[in-house]
Amino acid sequence: MKHFKLILILLMCISGFTIKSFAQIVLPEVKVVAVNYKYLNSVDNDAVALPVKRLEREVAAFDLKNSDYYEDEYDTYFISFYIPEGEILAAYDKDGKLIRTAEKYKNVKLPTAVAKTVAEKYPGWEIAKDVYLVSYYETRGVSKMYKLILENGKQRMRIKTNENGDII
Repeated sequence: MKHFKLILILLMCISGFTIKSFAQIVLPEVKVVAVNYKYLNSVDNDAVALPVKRLEREVAAFDLKNSDYYEDEYDTYFISFYIPEGEILAAYDKDGKLIRTAEKYKNVKLPTAVAKTVAEKYPGWEIAKDVYLVSYYETRGVSKMYKLILENGKQRMRIKTNENGDII
C-alpha cells in the first residue's frame, strides 16, 4: 500500500510538470518605438501634476495613421485631447510626428517652486485660481507658464511665473 501511494504521488508530480510545460506559449518579440519622444522629453517634469502627465502621454502615444482621421491627402492634422482639468490641441504631420501643441490646464497642483515663490514674495496672499500654459514647437522647444490670480481679502492680483517660480 505504501508503494502504491508513493507511485501515485510520483505520477501526479510528473503529470503536473508536463502539463505546465505544455501550457507555455512563446509570444513574438514586440518592439516599442516612441515616435514623439522629443515632445515627452521637452514637457516631462516631475513637478507637473499627474493629470497633465497623463494627457501629454496620450498625445505622444496617439497613432494618427491608424485613426479614423487619417487620409493620405493632408499634410497636417489637428487633433484635440480633453480631460476635466485641461486640453491639448496637437498638430501632427502626415507621418504621425508631433509638430506642435497648445496646452491649457486649469487649477492643477502647482510645482513646489511656484508655490514657494508666491508664499515668499506675497505673504498674506493666497492663490485663488491658476492656469498652466504649455506651448511646444518641434523646432523651438517648449515654453511653460503659470498664470495665477492671488487674493488678499477683497484685493486681487494677477501674476505670471515660469515652472521654476521666477516671476515673469
